[in-house]
Amino acid sequence: MKLGTQVPARDDSDYEVWAQLGITHVCADPEGNPHGWTLDALRRHKEHVEGFGLVLDMVQLPLSSRPIEQGQSPDILLAGPDRDRQIDSICELIRNVGRAGIGAAKYNLNIIGIPRTPVERGRGGSRNEAFRWDLADKDAPPGLAGTLDADTNWERIDYFLERVVPVAEAYRVRLACHPHDPYTPPGYKGVTRVLGTVDGLKRFVQMRESPYHGLNFCQGTVGEMLDDPGREIFDVIRWFGERKKIFNVHFRNIKGRKLDFVETFPEEGDMDMWTSARLYRELGYPHMLMPDHVPHISGPNERGVAFAFAYGYIRAMIQAAEAQHGTH
Repeated sequence: MKLGTQVPARDDSDYEVWAQLGITHVCADPEGNPHGWTLDALRRHKEHVEGFGLVLDMVQLPLSSRPIEQGQSPDILLAGPDRDRQIDSICELIRNVGRAGIGAAKYNLNIIGIPRTPVERGRGGSRNEAFRWDLADKDAPPGLAGTLDADTNWERIDYFLERVVPVAEAYRVRLACHPHDPYTPPGYKGVTRVLGTVDGLKRFVQMRESPYHGLNFCQGTVGEMLDDPGREIFDVIRWFGERKKIFNVHFRNIKGRKLDFVETFPEEGDMDMWTSARLYRELGYPHMLMPDHVPHISGPNERGVAFAFAYGYIRAMIQAAEAQHGTH
């Protein structure tokens, strides 16, 4: 397992700091809209990043976690007039990612973004993201996508997968899809989100079956789907891990349960992250463990400090798990 990050580098000093903190692999993007990335741009970016002693393991496709209104490829999930052109552009991007020697690309199939309710106070006064269904606007109107039922959502996802998965397989690029964060009841903001349940994720990875089609497995988001994350998470990790469908891990934690949770630092939530790390190692998971969301803290470099804490925690988990398996 590798310690990774997906935090955008502000400048080259961030790459230096990451290497100094023990990060070995990164998800880092070239500048500009991914639809415009050329093979030369990807190669130059890879050479630049790897000049700091890091491995450029992953980039982000132009399918983000933002609401569809802010998307770079909106017609793919809207079935709009530019759908085929946008998919063709992503296919060419996947080819270039493979040609550049980058092993993976992550993406989201997101329409309503990442709904949250007001920030809550955590330990020491940290400010933590939360989602409490009893505080959500249950009558929030549909957005650009209008009303979208599960069957239509699945049809549009399959239309995309049918075209991109063979390209990923041919160019040996792991396509890592992030689950819908968080689970929301059917019809919330007009949309029935199909990748917000474990059953939905199981169906997803079995569509257009390929060793290059899997998940950016956000442990925090998966915990948000469960009634008892502390008990249920291990069976979920095992199901996807045994089938080699985990291509990246967002190693983060929550307190609470489905429709009623707050995000936390990794060691203070309801999921046992040490047992989780050992399970990933037992399953032979070979890719990155990285922080995703962290609480907002005080000070002039809140993001850097909070993530540095998470990097150190994850590095210790990796070392301990590998030592236990005799591979340290």
